[in-house]
Amino acid sequence: MRERCHLCSDALVLLQGLQQGWNFDIWEVDIDKDDCLVEKYGISIPVIELEGEEIQWGIVDKNAIIEAFSRKNIEFIG
Repeated sequence: MRERCHLCSDALVLLQGLQQGWNFDIWEVDIDKDDCLVEKYGISIPVIELEGEEIQWGIVDKNAIIEAFSRKNIEFIG
């Protein structure tokens, strides 16, 4: 994520909503605090990573995240 990034804010809201049905934690990492992350991601943010795999970036798609949760056997809590 990056401060003042509307796509990052949108992704956070989407993920917080998904926490109502899926058991996972959210860790926000500000790429501007790490030169290596700025070089790696540049403007390709937000990046959603699940168990070490980048599953989404940019405009985040809820259905793609749910599909990744199912593929990774993330606990569905209803």
